[in-house]
Amino acid sequence: MLDKIIQFSVKNKLIIGLLTLGLIIWGGYSLTRLPIDAVPDITNNQVQVITSSPSLAAEEVERLITFPIEITMATIPELDEIRSFSRFGLSVVTIVFKEDVDVYWARQQVNERLADVQAQIPPGVGQPGMAPITTGLGEIYQYVVGTEPGYEDQYDARELRTIQDWIVRRQLLGTPGVADVSSFGGFLKQYEIAIDPNKLKAMNISIADIFQALEENNENTGGAYIEKNLNAYFIRSEGLVSDLDDIRQMLVKSNADGIPVLIRDVAKVELGGAVRYGATTRNGEGEVVSAIVMMLKGENSAEVIDNVKSRIDQIRKTLPEGVTIEPFLDRTKLVDTAIGTVTTNLTEGALIVIFVLLLLLGNLRAGLIVASVIPLALIFAFGMMNLFGVSGNLMSLGAIDFGLIVDGAVIIVEATLHHLGMLKLGRRLTQTEMDEEVYQSASKIRNSAAFGEIIILIVYLPILALVGTEGKMFGPMAQTVSFAILGAFILSLTYVPMMSALVLSKKTEYKPNISDKIMGFFHKLYNPTIRWAMHKRPLILVVVLGLFGISLWVFSNMGGEFVPTLEEGDFAVETRVMTGSSLENTILATTQAEKILLEQFPEVEQVVSKIGAGEIPTDPMPVEAADLMIILKNKSEWVSASDREELANKMAEALAVIPGVTFGFQQPIQMRFNELMTGVRQDVAVKIYGEDLNALSEYAEQIGKIATSVEGAVDLYIEEVTGIPQIVINYKRDQLAKYGLTIRDVNRSVQAAFAGASAGLVYENERRFDLVVRLSKVNRSDVESVRNLYISRKDGHQIPLYQVADVAIKDGPYQIQRDDTRRRIIVAFNVRNRDVESVVTELRGKIDESVVLAPGYSVTYGGQFENLVEARERLSYAVPLALLLIFVLLYFTFGSIKQGILIFTAIPLSAIGGIFALSLRGMPFSISAGVGFIALFGVAVLNGIVLISEFNHLKKDGITDIFERIYQGTRIRLRPVIMTAAVASLGFLPMALSESGGAEVQRPLATVVIGGLLSATFLTLVVLPILYYYFERGIKVKSGAVVTALVFGLMLFQTPNVLAQEKPIVYQSLEEAIQMAIANNPSLKAADLQTLQEKALKGASWNLPKTSLSLTHGQYNSIYDNDNQFNISQSFAFPTVYANQNQLAKAQIEASEWRRTATQNELVNQVKATWYTLWLEKSKRTLLLEQDSIYQRFVRAANLRYKTGESNLLEKATAESQVAEIEVMLAQNQSDIEIYQTMLKTLLNVESVADIAVDSLEARELTFLLESADVNNNPTLAWFRQQIAVAEREKSVERSRLMPDLTVGYFNQSLNGPNQDINGNPVTFNSGDRFTGFQVGLAIPIFGAKSQSSVIKASELKRQESEARLKATSNELEGRLESLIQQYQKFQNSLEYYQLNALPQAELILKQAQKGFESGDIGYVEYTQGLSRALSVQFNYLDILNQYNQTIIQIEFIAGVQ
Repeated sequence: MLDKIIQFSVKNKLIIGLLTLGLIIWGGYSLTRLPIDAVPDITNNQVQVITSSPSLAAEEVERLITFPIEITMATIPELDEIRSFSRFGLSVVTIVFKEDVDVYWARQQVNERLADVQAQIPPGVGQPGMAPITTGLGEIYQYVVGTEPGYEDQYDARELRTIQDWIVRRQLLGTPGVADVSSFGGFLKQYEIAIDPNKLKAMNISIADIFQALEENNENTGGAYIEKNLNAYFIRSEGLVSDLDDIRQMLVKSNADGIPVLIRDVAKVELGGAVRYGATTRNGEGEVVSAIVMMLKGENSAEVIDNVKSRIDQIRKTLPEGVTIEPFLDRTKLVDTAIGTVTTNLTEGALIVIFVLLLLLGNLRAGLIVASVIPLALIFAFGMMNLFGVSGNLMSLGAIDFGLIVDGAVIIVEATLHHLGMLKLGRRLTQTEMDEEVYQSASKIRNSAAFGEIIILIVYLPILALVGTEGKMFGPMAQTVSFAILGAFILSLTYVPMMSALVLSKKTEYKPNISDKIMGFFHKLYNPTIRWAMHKRPLILVVVLGLFGISLWVFSNMGGEFVPTLEEGDFAVETRVMTGSSLENTILATTQAEKILLEQFPEVEQVVSKIGAGEIPTDPMPVEAADLMIILKNKSEWVSASDREELANKMAEALAVIPGVTFGFQQPIQMRFNELMTGVRQDVAVKIYGEDLNALSEYAEQIGKIATSVEGAVDLYIEEVTGIPQIVINYKRDQLAKYGLTIRDVNRSVQAAFAGASAGLVYENERRFDLVVRLSKVNRSDVESVRNLYISRKDGHQIPLYQVADVAIKDGPYQIQRDDTRRRIIVAFNVRNRDVESVVTELRGKIDESVVLAPGYSVTYGGQFENLVEARERLSYAVPLALLLIFVLLYFTFGSIKQGILIFTAIPLSAIGGIFALSLRGMPFSISAGVGFIALFGVAVLNGIVLISEFNHLKKDGITDIFERIYQGTRIRLRPVIMTAAVASLGFLPMALSESGGAEVQRPLATVVIGGLLSATFLTLVVLPILYYYFERGIKVKSGAVVTALVFGLMLFQTPNVLAQEKPIVYQSLEEAIQMAIANNPSLKAADLQTLQEKALKGASWNLPKTSLSLTHGQYNSIYDNDNQFNISQSFAFPTVYANQNQLAKAQIEASEWRRTATQNELVNQVKATWYTLWLEKSKRTLLLEQDSIYQRFVRAANLRYKTGESNLLEKATAESQVAEIEVMLAQNQSDIEIYQTMLKTLLNVESVADIAVDSLEARELTFLLESADVNNNPTLAWFRQQIAVAEREKSVERSRLMPDLTVGYFNQSLNGPNQDINGNPVTFNSGDRFTGFQVGLAIPIFGAKSQSSVIKASELKRQESEARLKATSNELEGRLESLIQQYQKFQNSLEYYQLNALPQAELILKQAQKGFESGDIGYVEYTQGLSRALSVQFNYLDILNQYNQTIIQIEFIAGVQ
């Protein structure tokens, strides 16, 4: 097939040329449509549920809001994890789904359950809602709304916030690709009624009276309209509040003297602001208003940013005079930097490859043909990326190596040149001859060219198998490289042969060129080297093995990180003041920090601080936390430092002068990625899980102190969850009862007075603002204000709060975070000047040594380290898979396991170079480097294939001397080997040396490939011939042994993971195991789905047939042929059919529910039985171990007695045989334990082995009276009874089908032509004269009644069958129950005998036997008999006890007790 493609391409040059032109047009168009971003979006699939409740403390938020949301959302399928955050006034629950789940489906599932959640949250507490559909890359544009110089006094923070919310944000929301806009800072405008409690008390007015007055005096209405003459006048009232005076003049009520009391008499009415949970400051100049534009998930960021900028330009024209919009964080800068890095690297790489090709091919035309494949393959890749939705970014485009891409084209062009040079015709070739020669040369070498491309494609396949974060990051890279190589493969079979036939010189004489001189130089160096190496074979192999061993040692000590930190060009500094600080204190701290940075660092362009939470709190920071966004100039303008880490350290030193403030330096996108994916902003987080918040805080303090001693751990953050001063109101219930008050009444008064409560809205044209009632600021400033708050009684009198409650300042919880419903606290830090893995390894060792955790408390490690561990685990599967694929391909190519292994040795030798290259450049192992190794392994075997193929070819040609074969083969293939290594490694050179933004991620990958190819080339040219010599001469390899060794070697990669997975999960109680089984059992899940299916089918009970519509047109009344008739009719079954179908559906739902209960009953029974059997085996093991220790003492005594001559050899042999017997029993018992652990694991449907935490076997207690045991509650019988009900309903449905079907219809027609009216006068009707009527019909089953009666009869028989099955099953269960009760009584009597007689006797026998033997009163025969008798009694007791327990379990099963 490939031959035919080449032949077609050579002979149909015009078609190939047109197709190439089409490729250029398609690729160019695709490039303009390609989504462009800096990095792939690696945010996991998540939905956030946000609930704002301004008046609740952290514990109440957790209890009343967060917990109901978590529990309700936990039932959603395809969940990965649930994280939650509860603090004063806010609950954020993050629901993370599996990667293959559609985010819109996920949001639909969450939205459906929010209604259930709302029913569980007390009224007025909060309204949960979903966050916008955005990701960690979603914050694409951040801006500040400010004023021009001279307008500062005209617009305050409240007015600027109003402009942001009602002018800027509203217009931005319509921008394509924008998910939402979150406002930050300023004051949210409110109309505030600041009440004076003293005036309220003096005028005997309660807060409730104020609310009632505001609600009754703020509304519009309408009175329809009245007609006068020819006009209609609509009636509407104007009662809505329009300004402050309208509020002031509202009547609250009239006093006893009839004097009206107005709002202004008891309160100050003014413009105010909502309670603030966030602010923004900039450049040390104080507060400003800012906003974040959030991009919709999956959109093209470059396109959306352009849309936002265009819309901002339009919005600027609508702003009031003096108001400005200034962006401070624009993704365009990072995107341009990253894409610029990629473009530069690709361009430089392409130029280097072209230069090397021209030098080594020595033919300008041939070099240009090969070089032209580079842009064409890239264009093809662009087209495929657009087709498959792969965005263009640093990762997807950064790993393209043109040296790899042109490999196939190089092989074909070089073969063509070689073939033409061998012709020696002495004349120019005709075009036809040229076509034929190109076809002949290309078709001969096509397999090598195709194989080179295919092997590179295959090694990238495992990368596509990666999932999670690394899959999202490196999957696009593998796709893009695969697209480019596929394009090059197609071009090498079509475009390259066509251009070779058309462009290459047709002269057949060969002239030496520069490439021959270069290769001559290499031959002078190489020829003596290979001859020396072949005579020093053992020495070379020992050196290579030594290098390999050293490289493994270097690799094991190299350390690791997830992905090198991408330099985004800006800093995001996590800033925290003392916990419990006010918003004003944080504003002062950030303003001071901004001034220091701007004054001391000329690199800083501007600094913006976002404090607390925004309007959309997807990033729920408290008021004492801030994100300091440091916008830096281009790196070329830096003077204080040369790199990012040095600048961060200097800035941290400069900011250290601010007391009580901590700073953590990160980068904007990286910080959001960390937080959204793992719930933590920092690089590493130590997560401590437990219940008690005080204990968690103590552990966090201990671990925090340890973390400070670890080198490389900087920006330490210890989460504060307790010790926050709070004003706590404890009610005196007796006093409340005395005054006739309820806690709800008092709570409402406290909430309205201090938090403020909305009493309606004030409209300013389209704008809406809350009308809020709260105490005046002077009356809500301290604890005394709370104590002296007046509470209205039902009789109108008012009393201060302190008479019914104790008010005091106490420490309480501040914020509570949970992972999968478990409380946790974090100790987090960033890592600088060291790799993440070594830092965590050192920290973990120190924590294990010095921190003792109480039961129920545990520690895990999150952040980037968590990603690294998961990614490394997946690579442990991907790398062996890539190696296996390479080996299989080699085997199929050469048909020899021996030669496959020979070429396979290129892989460890290439790894040597990759590891040393990383080490020399001071780079830790990262996932970027891991992907580089995968790509390297594919490239490394190519040269080995070239050389071994040549050796095989020479062997076929009759060269039997191995040395001659090696020398000749290496001389012939030196050029291709050097060319392949040079173009592949030099193509990555710009990437490895690049210092521009974004190159950090590419650098390890390129370093590994370059270093690895250098060592792989050495292998191919020196070590591989030596190995070939030994393989040909002295080593005979059996296929089976090699395959076994290879599989074993590959399995070594998995060993640590397997061992880790085999660690058992210990269950503390039977109830815990039962709940786990119920939660995980697939049969129960299937039963639940069956029930849902039946419920869904219930909606099909009312299945009306389709409505019939018809049109008749033509001549049917007179000579006129344009009459028409419209008919509509609807038929339906008799109504009882639908009613009976509905009842049938209900019965089937109930039957499905009973089936599920029966399945659960069976599962619980199996779990109980397995649990108690495993308990029995563990108890037997304890008994056997006791006996083993006794017999071991017996053996020692027998040996001593034998040595001293006190006994004979028989006693010694008897003792040793008893020990051996016990050891056999212990081994059998261990096997039984493992069998039942596996059975329990299967029942619980968990991945790890299940174990139980138990002591000695105990008797199970009956949870009900034995006399009351009955089979009537058995769920299986209930299911059979329900089947009878289902059959009865089916019969009712079929019987109702005997009733007639009904039809109703309507027609409308014309009767054109002459006719008569009612008086007999002639008239002529036209199409406008319509004649209508209706029709009613019955469909009676005259002929089908008999067949329907048969169906009814069958339904009746089905009911009788169900009754018979019920009777049979009931009889069987009753018989089993009666038998089990008898067994229970039997085993109960046996247990009483053993407990009262046999066991005490066994203990006595054991003690007396030991005393007698030790004192010499009895011999070893009596001693061993006594021991055996005691052991037998104890074993029999355990067996009886187990049978007793199993009997109770079976009774519970039949009685339906779970």
